[in-house]
Amino acid sequence: MAKTNPGRFFEDYALGDVITHAVPRTVSGGERALYHALYPARHALASSDAFAQACGLPASPLDDLAAFHVVFGKTVPDISLNALANLGYAEGRWLRPVWPGDTLRSVSEVIGIKQNSNGKSGVVWVRTTGLNQHDEAVLEYVRWVMVRKNDHDLPAPETVLPELRNTVPANRLVIPEGLDFTDYDFALAGEPHRWGDYEVGEQIDHVDGVTIEEAEHMLATRLWQNTAKVHFDATNRDDGKRLIYGGHVISMARALSFNGLANAQMIIALNGGAHANPCFAGDTVRAWSEVLDKAETTAPGVGAIRLRLVATKGGAPFQLRGDDGKYLPDVLLDLDYWALMPL
Repeated sequence: MAKTNPGRFFEDYALGDVITHAVPRTVSGGERALYHALYPARHALASSDAFAQACGLPASPLDDLAAFHVVFGKTVPDISLNALANLGYAEGRWLRPVWPGDTLRSVSEVIGIKQNSNGKSGVVWVRTTGLNQHDEAVLEYVRWVMVRKNDHDLPAPETVLPELRNTVPANRLVIPEGLDFTDYDFALAGEPHRWGDYEVGEQIDHVDGVTIEEAEHMLATRLWQNTAKVHFDATNRDDGKRLIYGGHVISMARALSFNGLANAQMIIALNGGAHANPCFAGDTVRAWSEVLDKAETTAPGVGAIRLRLVATKGGAPFQLRGDDGKYLPDVLLDLDYWALMPL
């Protein structure tokens, strides 16, 4: 009997499957240090216990995207080990902060399935929940992946497409307990711009760029225990290149957005996202943002801002799609999220 696991193929998924992912992970200050070493991450709330305590939290939480990467990484052996591409995200919500010492695990449910017309692959939709050691949900999101089909002769399953919201409504945003920006220190945060200084439709060029290195990507992908073959095995693609993990691009773009959005302190919802084009070592990532919406919250001094974050590999800022409606070839990422900012 075979002891090794080749990973799931498209025909191995069925609507309603609930998958408990292996290897829980206890996070510590080590994850924070490595996250800040891999990306130019400087948001004060995730950097300083003293700053976080002045904002009503017991300590500095783990970076929101670091928590996302840990939860996501757990799912890869069961969801995307044999994936051709990770296609998109929706209905993501951060439900409570993750603290050093928390132990995270992941559970996913198959909520949609559709075979592609070529009969060689299909798309699988899953809703993933990240839980801590108290079985409290810390994060939830939907993603869909294109997965290889192993037996091309098997008939296609019945197509089921999930109904997904385009946006997480502002009234469903979960504000961390105790968060209070009434006495927010703008000098320590790095910029003076508050929630009221941003207008819907405003666009921000984040100016800076970072060239993706093979070594850093490999370290990051191992850190998050992401085992997808396209990130490790250069023989897995016809071009002989290792594909940069999409989450690496997300975190790089988020870190670059500090220049202009230093006070967008916490990501609390992921409305949607697409990895528009592949990223490879040697590409230089730049980023720009657009303000899509704003909302007040019930927390003192705290506003919510909805942002589009676009990462490119050298394209002009504020250019997203061509005349044909398709993403321009230099666009790497199109991410729509809610963040919390002082009023």
